[in-house]
Amino acid sequence: MEAVFFDFDGVLTTDKHGSDTTNRYLGEATGLGFAHVDQALERHNDALLLGRLTHADVWPEVCRELGQDIDYGLLDAAFRSTPMNKGVLALARRLRVRVRLGIITDNKADRMDCLRRMHGLDAWFDPIVVSAEAGVSKAGAAIFEHACRLAGLRPAQCLLIDNSRRNLDTAAAAGLATLCHDDARNDMAALRGALERRLGASWLA
Repeated sequence: MEAVFFDFDGVLTTDKHGSDTTNRYLGEATGLGFAHVDQALERHNDALLLGRLTHADVWPEVCRELGQDIDYGLLDAAFRSTPMNKGVLALARRLRVRVRLGIITDNKADRMDCLRRMHGLDAWFDPIVVSAEAGVSKAGAAIFEHACRLAGLRPAQCLLIDNSRRNLDTAAAAGLATLCHDDARNDMAALRGALERRLGASWLA
């Protein structure tokens, strides 16, 4: 195994979905509540994830639907509120001395740009493949094949850790090895044990 790719939300973060993090913060900051904000942004979610639109494009419409002129700067604060998964990051730090690390994520480009800068992710993970930049999602094999090409590796040389069985099945069909992380339990001992069984205990020594 030459590379380990991590999903972002639900693996490198402790929230299952990035939109939950963003919309929870916006709902609290505006007093409008999560459900109201979530409904206004959800209709744009697919276009945002595939890079067809940006948050700047949809913000005026979202504000009209919510009946409030919301400061666009709150969106950056919402991105920055993302709770990182310290346990998985610690495992990644151990793996990094033996294997290349990458990220494959269905995500908005501006959110990932913010978090990449905030947490210095580019110093740890290369490549970082974001659906909004690649124009394809984990619903198909193309994003996984693209990540492998960027890494200069064959799919069989790469392992994906994800919290979605659907994503893992798609990656496996593309030829990657896969490992499921249960985001609800977030059991670091279980994840470490699974990695040791797959890669060998010395990889995490």
